[in-house]
Amino acid sequence: MPHAIGLDIGGTSLKCVVVTHDGHVADRVSVALDISDPQWPAFVRSTFESRRRYAEIMDDYPDSIRVGVSAPGIARPDGLSIWWMQGRLAELETIDWRTYLGSEIAVPVLNDAQAALLGETWLGAAAGQRNVALLTLGTGVGGAAMVDGHLLKGAIGRAGHLGHISLDPGGSPDITNCPGSLENAIGNCTVAERTKGAFDSTLALAAAASRGDPAALEAWSRSIRALAAGIASIVNVLDPETVIIGGGIATADDALFLPLSSELDRFEWRPHGHRVKVVAAALGEYAGAIGAARNAMLCDK
Repeated sequence: MPHAIGLDIGGTSLKCVVVTHDGHVADRVSVALDISDPQWPAFVRSTFESRRRYAEIMDDYPDSIRVGVSAPGIARPDGLSIWWMQGRLAELETIDWRTYLGSEIAVPVLNDAQAALLGETWLGAAAGQRNVALLTLGTGVGGAAMVDGHLLKGAIGRAGHLGHISLDPGGSPDITNCPGSLENAIGNCTVAERTKGAFDSTLALAAAASRGDPAALEAWSRSIRALAAGIASIVNVLDPETVIIGGGIATADDALFLPLSSELDRFEWRPHGHRVKVVAAALGEYAGAIGAARNAMLCDK
């Protein structure tokens, strides 16, 4: 079977997968990146090209190999590069990955959350579904949406940034200038502020809440209530079959999903008792790379 390569470029690592068209992940690797090095994009290329297994695959399938890229930021409308980055990884802006990797064919580029959603709807937690929303809970809150089988991209590619919906118009602005955003209510970037310095990570907050710490319970309950309000709003706008929760905070498991389910019982609109499924992401740290490979396959059609 022909193969596709998916590259997921992050602030601290390059993840790479080799996937067949029938969905078999033939190989995967994660390599640390040092973004303090001004030449780190060259390191991305040298890392990619130095991996003998991928060079061998490209030799074995010279006419059928496809490469796709996943990266933070907004992809250009033609999908050939990242054209806008919010205050980080500016080195990625405007790189034409076809030229950069020396490919004879186009190398399509997707926003990392959009790529993760594409991977999850192909091989992951919502395989085969056509209406799905994704939230990645980490330092910030990433997001993506699939509507009637199509990734929602919008006029300039910023559609699906679900972490930047407003829950409180009187709240502090987030990095997009959105007041009282979902990202500020649940993201790791604000946990110290939200807990008055008591915790420096959301996972530590969730663990303390699970142990019954009163202050942690109060702060964690506020965070979960905000997340539930955000999901209920997303459900009302997009009407998904499933909402996927990924990212580091999702590893809190029952400490996250049990109270979230209770809050959604209060907030979610359920005509005729229809309840949207809220599930954990299934593909882990390689979701973006798998989605990038899938995007390369689809762009080949």
